[in-house]
Amino acid sequence: MGEQQEGSSLNYIDTLREQVTDMWQGFILVLPNIAVALIVIFITALLAKFAVKIADRLTSRTSLRTDLQQLVETVVKIAIWIIGLLLAAAIAVPGFTPAGLIAGLGIGALAIGFAFQDTFENFLAGVLVMLREKMQIGDVIEVEGIIGKVERITLRESYIRQLSNELTVVPNSMLFKNPVKIFTDEPIRRNELMVGVAYDTDLPLAKKTILGALEGLEIINKDKPIDVFAQEFGGSSIDFLVRFWVDSRPRDLRESKSQVIFAIKDALDAAEIDIPFPIQTNMFPEPLRVVSESQEEPTR
Repeated sequence: MGEQQEGSSLNYIDTLREQVTDMWQGFILVLPNIAVALIVIFITALLAKFAVKIADRLTSRTSLRTDLQQLVETVVKIAIWIIGLLLAAAIAVPGFTPAGLIAGLGIGALAIGFAFQDTFENFLAGVLVMLREKMQIGDVIEVEGIIGKVERITLRESYIRQLSNELTVVPNSMLFKNPVKIFTDEPIRRNELMVGVAYDTDLPLAKKTILGALEGLEIINKDKPIDVFAQEFGGSSIDFLVRFWVDSRPRDLRESKSQVIFAIKDALDAAEIDIPFPIQTNMFPEPLRVVSESQEEPTR
């Protein structure tokens, strides 16, 4: 019995030794293929780098937008890497085919698809965002409460430099699914503010004074009209809506509004037109008079 057990254990050891030996010999046999596959990958990296430079030179001579130039370079790079990796896999593993890879993945491919659903979504959104005619690199935009300048668009995410200089990285799906306000789509943009004058003011004179103040400012675009409308009866003033056109960059908007306020205030002061303070009237009820028992009239 002991001899039988010892013989069976020796058989297991011999079988395991033969399997390890076969695996090692098989590995030795495929070493040349693996070496060639690594060389192919190295050549692929060089070709991808060289192809990106060529694509950059060719696209820079065209009128393509910066984001479309980046898309072309990325597509060229990805295509070369896919071809190189498939070729390396075919060399390292004889009998490998792309169709066999897809068939072999089976349910695994479905699981990978669900696991990387957000990545694929952002990838596709990135391509579609780059293909848009609007929202180019350098535009100032607002999306989901984020206001800033678009610095870079990749296939997965976009880089937005906020006006306070913080960099915000947003997924491309956010830019594709949500409304995006583009402040710099046109070179000029309309700005407006409210100006209140006293109720006893000569309104035509006030309107003429405000128009004259704005027409003398160089920062305001003279190709567009300046509008001054008596808008409403305010609590302590008659309010004018003043509308004017300036450059669309955020700093220009702030600078122009500041100059407009200064100019209107100086012009109204020169014309002796008051800008009234807000007036609030508080009504207090008459306090109740407490009658003591001694002051009450005697009961008849």
